[in-house]
Amino acid sequence: MQDLQAAIDTLKHGGVIIYPLLALALAALVVMLDKALVYRRHARLPEALRQLVETYGFNWDDLDRQLADLGPRNYFSRFFRVIMDNRAKPAWWVESRAGDEAQQIEKALGRGMWVLDTVITAAPLLGLLGTIFGMMRSFQLIGPDGLVNPGGVTAGVAEALIATAVGLLIALVALFGFNYLTRLQAQTLDEMERLGTRLLDHIRLDAQEAGAGHGVA
Repeated sequence: MQDLQAAIDTLKHGGVIIYPLLALALAALVVMLDKALVYRRHARLPEALRQLVETYGFNWDDLDRQLADLGPRNYFSRFFRVIMDNRAKPAWWVESRAGDEAQQIEKALGRGMWVLDTVITAAPLLGLLGTIFGMMRSFQLIGPDGLVNPGGVTAGVAEALIATAVGLLIALVALFGFNYLTRLQAQTLDEMERLGTRLLDHIRLDAQEAGAGHGVA
């Protein structure tokens, strides 16, 4: 509790620029928590479903049951459902529809990432602005005969250093979050594309077997 109070007291000495910095920190935190919740709830791929799609010549009814259990809001379920529901159509047509769905999912996963990108750029700049304000405050207290108020000069320097440190800290946290979420998004889309190719291969296999059956008949 004392450490928290000490941190609050330190921030108070950072000057007015601390308030927009805290607003940026809050925005970054909200985005990161929201993305963590999205990936946990809507971008989860059960191992059983992955193994089923990887199985050569799997049964479409089994896939349908697992997608129903996964729910319509899951991104993998949405993507696989587009392919499965259109499997009677030509493979090139199914591939086109799957590509459209993947683009929509990519937009959904990337929603809000611009906030983190903005925080990464804006937080250090605001910290630098706070540094300038603090140093200007210190210089204003230096009169023609030397230091007029040594305590005020010290407070101005402290304001400059605190604003810079807070801005850099916020930018670093946002940068780590941005890089992690970007990597997670890429992994999700790559896995979706890879498994989607398996489904398209299954469609082509079914079409080939159907054509061979007609040829024998």
